[in-house]
Amino acid sequence: MNRYEADVLTALIDAGTANQRTLSAKTGYSLGVINRSLKNLRDEGLIGLDNGITSKAADLIGSSRPEHAIILAAGYGMRMVPINMEMPKGLLKVKGQRLIERTIEQLHEAGITSISVVVGFLMEQYEYLIDKYGVELIYNSEYSVRNNLHSLRHASKELSNSYVIPCDVWCEENPYSKTEFYSWYMVSDKQIPNSDVRITRDLQITRSDDGNGARMIGIAYINSDLAPKLKERLEEMSAIPAYDNSFWEAALFALKEKVCARIVRDDAAVEINTYEQLREFDSNSNHLQSEAIATIADVLDADPCDITDIEILKKGMTNRSFIFTCRNRRYIMRIPGEGTDLLIDRYHEADVYKAISGRGFCDDPVYLEPSKGYKIIRYLDNVRSLDPESGFDLIRGMALLKKFHDSRIKVGHKFDIFGQIEYYEKLWDGRSSCYGDYQTTKENVFSLKDFIEENSGEYCLTHIDAVPDNFLFYSSESGEEKLQLTDWEYSGMQDPHVDLAMFSIYSFYSKSQVDDLIEIYFLGKCPDMTRIKIYCYVAACGLLWSNWCEFKRSLGVDFGEYSLRQYRYAKDFYRIAMKESERLGICIK
Repeated sequence: MNRYEADVLTALIDAGTANQRTLSAKTGYSLGVINRSLKNLRDEGLIGLDNGITSKAADLIGSSRPEHAIILAAGYGMRMVPINMEMPKGLLKVKGQRLIERTIEQLHEAGITSISVVVGFLMEQYEYLIDKYGVELIYNSEYSVRNNLHSLRHASKELSNSYVIPCDVWCEENPYSKTEFYSWYMVSDKQIPNSDVRITRDLQITRSDDGNGARMIGIAYINSDLAPKLKERLEEMSAIPAYDNSFWEAALFALKEKVCARIVRDDAAVEINTYEQLREFDSNSNHLQSEAIATIADVLDADPCDITDIEILKKGMTNRSFIFTCRNRRYIMRIPGEGTDLLIDRYHEADVYKAISGRGFCDDPVYLEPSKGYKIIRYLDNVRSLDPESGFDLIRGMALLKKFHDSRIKVGHKFDIFGQIEYYEKLWDGRSSCYGDYQTTKENVFSLKDFIEENSGEYCLTHIDAVPDNFLFYSSESGEEKLQLTDWEYSGMQDPHVDLAMFSIYSFYSKSQVDDLIEIYFLGKCPDMTRIKIYCYVAACGLLWSNWCEFKRSLGVDFGEYSLRQYRYAKDFYRIAMKESERLGICIK
């Protein structure tokens, strides 16, 4: 039985005896294909002359029943910004019904009650599904740093005669069936740009980069023949860091076996990936009442519908920011991230912007609201971040940083590195550090404090977060490439040389690269005492951000290698500072 015959048999099972035109409408196949399929099904003894199901077909149906469903619901749903902070995407109400509940109820209609939901972000909000629908929740602890290939791997024990379903798809008609004779992957009948999914003449999925391709919907059925091969591929790819950001389809399409395409009308299965898609599909959704959108509309004196082209920026360390267009102008809005209210004093930030206003170090914000942390700035065209491996970029970046430091700007608050180390540790709520030698490392770093304070010199406004990503090269109206600093939320009074340490640890610099940076900033005239002090700052700032990362991890936000590297800076540069001071006969402690 080929896939055409299987689809016709499935249509007969669902609809009972039916004429050829009804079967053609249900399957999308031509009358010629329908007639050939019916003849072959009769020849195989699967249907009678009246197109009724035979006992032989009934036995086949019994062995071809879907047994399970896996719903992937672990991710942040970052593209739903600005409504992705309080609720996971699967719980959005669309046309009066939660996305995930509609999926579960459609599965129940098809007789599928064994359902696993892979959760991560705000997983507690899915807990009620256990009692309401009897689902199993599978926690993916990697949801913040790896994509849904790894979510499916977590649920792979259930992967046999199973549907795999994203949590953000709204299907007009029930796409699930009591009978499935082969594995398939669902695509729409619409061709879209930048899709590498192609449908072959025999209706199988292939990959190619030549022109438009089919829109991937994400729903699939994996039968017992294909499941072991897919499980093996998921395990292989999960062990390779290059696949950390991969979707599970990468494993499916990497198999030698071709997967059948299940083609549906483009409007029959709608992915709700973005705020604008939700607005277009269900303009009455309560979730459209976003405070961020309302703020933009009020600040720019616009209608919410004027706010378009919403696009998430790269996930930041502290915030969730997005680009948008309003009346042909592009802007960026910042929304504070998880736990930010415990890390940032937004009133201090507002004071910093007042102090630097008009000095040319950055554009003034269009809007800054300290109580909520909202900020709107104009979008700069043709922007690129400073490349920490480029000598040209470093020379320009350090010249701007030195100019800022030499301005000796004053504000009413300071950034206390050692105080913040202790503060971030307190935010762990009594939990021990994940590092076994944390107390020794902390004692070593704090032993540098007196030497730092004795050699810090005059405090002035210091950026604190002067990392390569916050040095922005952009094109002016005249076409000249200009440079400015952004993200001043940690800024305060401090020894300006702290900024060199911050730049170094974020760039993952070695000692020799730190020395090169110091040479550029000081134009080759850095005193030995100052150089050792900067080494001490690298150690202290490494511990600072390591503690910050440990707090963010408790909120479900894991920064992976960045966190480990910061802790290594605390240990390694303590040793470097001690070794260099001993070599030069300088007493640190």
